[in-house]
Amino acid sequence: MQFGVLGGGSWATALVKILCENSNKVCWYMRNKTTAQHIREEGHNPKYLSSVSFDTDQIFITHDLEEVVLKSDVLVIAIPSPFLHEVLTTTNGLMKDKLVFSAVKGIVPESKLIVGEHLHQYCGLPMDQIGVITGPCHAEEVALEKLSYLTVACQNTDHAEQVATRLECDYIRTKVSDDIIGTEYAATLKNIYAIAAGMAHGLGYGDNFQSVLMSNSIREMKRFINKLHKMKRNINNSAYLGDLLVTGYSTFSRNRMLGNMIGKGYTVKSAIMEMTMVSEGYYASQTAFLLAKDFDKKFPIIEAVYAVLYQQKSARKAMAKLCDKLD
Repeated sequence: MQFGVLGGGSWATALVKILCENSNKVCWYMRNKTTAQHIREEGHNPKYLSSVSFDTDQIFITHDLEEVVLKSDVLVIAIPSPFLHEVLTTTNGLMKDKLVFSAVKGIVPESKLIVGEHLHQYCGLPMDQIGVITGPCHAEEVALEKLSYLTVACQNTDHAEQVATRLECDYIRTKVSDDIIGTEYAATLKNIYAIAAGMAHGLGYGDNFQSVLMSNSIREMKRFINKLHKMKRNINNSAYLGDLLVTGYSTFSRNRMLGNMIGKGYTVKSAIMEMTMVSEGYYASQTAFLLAKDFDKKFPIIEAVYAVLYQQKSARKAMAKLCDKLD
């Protein structure tokens, strides 16, 4: 099976590195023509994970999206969600016979849907051709070949197994799941909770409070996902709890970084402008808040993050108010 990766950021770069471990050739689309040319000539991405070296004979890299889609049997999407809708509309139905796996961990702003649902409703792909690659796996640690774990989810578990086999290597362990909706929502929601954790850290809250916040976050995540897609799942698995913990605690987490800057006094706008990478949690918090309004349960952490990001509420006051709702 020919794999194609869409995206030019750190996670896309890490995924290409992983796939090159078990593939003779990996197709790679990135929008930036200059960066693509640099990788062809120098064998590394000058903007993200520049320490990762590629054998240029192993990768076919281009800024021509259609060419990568046509050459590939399996497409792995690692494009930040704010830019995804525009990219997908240019494929003009070329993906209809492809397996498409999302590694985005975000919500498409135009449709207010997770990527799998967007691919199904807007691109017409059957659900058994759509999958998710998720789990507690920072690109920076992949670059260092530190042992990491990924969950590959698809309604058709045979397809998930095929993709998982190609991702498995000395520093990557994989697990297969059929919970495509739950794992993708978990991957999205944990970014919101990481922003809350970052705000708490920036405001000076200690480790004791952080642990209470994470404990409440996983329970809130479970309630939210069960409202959308109830099925038998173990919320303590690495695709849910593991991903939440690493995103909430790690210094590599861009969402935690955003929250930390806001907690230290940056305005939301200035914090976003200063960051070099997209914080998926910023976009996800709006959609999650709107969805939660239709549920009969309360989601205080999502509400607190939304109030700071979109209602210009004080981070200090929002966190103090949240403290009274945690246990």
